[in-house]
Amino acid sequence: MTNAKNPENFVTDRVREALAVTLRGCEELIPQEDWLKKLARSEVTGTPLRIKLGLDPTAPDIHIGHTVVLNKMRQLQDLGHTVIFLIGDFTTLIGDPSGRNNTRPPLTREQIEANAQTYYRQASMVLDPGKTEIRYNSEWGDALGSRGMIQLAAKYTVARMMERNDFHDRFYAGTPISVHEFLYPLMQGYDSVALKSDLELGGTDQKFNLLVGRHLQAEYGQEPQCILTMPLLEGLDGVEKMSKSKNNYIGISEDANTMFAKVLSISDVLMWRWYTLLSFQSEAAIAALKAEVLAGRNPKDAKVALAKEITTRFHSRAAADAAEQDFINRSKGGIPDDIAEMTLPLAEGGASVGIAALLKMVGLAASSGEGNRLIDGGGVRVDSNVVSDKGLKLVAGTYVVQVGKRKFARVNLV
Repeated sequence: MTNAKNPENFVTDRVREALAVTLRGCEELIPQEDWLKKLARSEVTGTPLRIKLGLDPTAPDIHIGHTVVLNKMRQLQDLGHTVIFLIGDFTTLIGDPSGRNNTRPPLTREQIEANAQTYYRQASMVLDPGKTEIRYNSEWGDALGSRGMIQLAAKYTVARMMERNDFHDRFYAGTPISVHEFLYPLMQGYDSVALKSDLELGGTDQKFNLLVGRHLQAEYGQEPQCILTMPLLEGLDGVEKMSKSKNNYIGISEDANTMFAKVLSISDVLMWRWYTLLSFQSEAAIAALKAEVLAGRNPKDAKVALAKEITTRFHSRAAADAAEQDFINRSKGGIPDDIAEMTLPLAEGGASVGIAALLKMVGLAASSGEGNRLIDGGGVRVDSNVVSDKGLKLVAGTYVVQVGKRKFARVNLV
């Protein structure tokens, strides 16, 4: 009887399991008790919760760092809730100032549209497309108009806005803050009002904006959303957050062999962090695997399993198996089948070409000097044999030239 009147108090094992799924790998869940009540009410009423993730199409591609929050969306989607993939085509025109120490230049409408075309296609590699609601915030952003924007701005104070770290730091450093930057967190918050969001996800750098959404929902008479922040994934270097600008990323559209090899390149310590944030294996399964490694199992086995899981997700199981075999072949000095082939004439009157010069000619070294340095480091092979003599000269014939583990060329010298 009390359950019908107060369904939020009906906490079952299924509700507790849903809470555990929500909390896995997260940074913060605010407020946790409110989310538990929402889950319990949903369980009793059969009404799915509305879970929102907004991404601004500031670049054409998504890397696996972006999929940390997408993975969480998929986990909640699999529990039966409605996930909303919000493309911030309106907010991108403003430019998100989060974590920045200067004004972010807004993109043009053409740039935004070009980037947005690929966003959902790539996100669908993680989300279930048939159970995902796709929205664009220009739908209500454009409709607000000048009057609506002024009314929205009246619902938040400058003092509260200046509590935000990046605004606070820039103000006291004397760094300019443009008025339009204040509109970004307001518009992101208004997205939650427009979508009647129960939960909004974001990276830790989005916490302020997510809290603005809670405030505005209360201002508009709605039950405030809960917010879930996910950690920013460290990149291949294990230090900086994954970023294309730092070249420590794995793009989800990269080929299977490259993706597999990049995952294997991470440290053993970082591997467990990636397991928590990127793997769909249960926490119990991950804990058991970690215990096996601590007991003496080769950590590479666990890393290979992670590489295969991630590669399978964005390609296929067959592609992941082939990528594993390709990596094994390269590690053993084997020669892959699909390498570039080129025919080069020997210089007129010449009977041979030096190995360093050849590396430059086929694009495996930027210069002959770099070629010599690669040879000194033991990183050059010809027909699987390590080259130790920088004076080596190759005569007419066919050779497979290799630099490192992944760069090959089949050269026909004529």
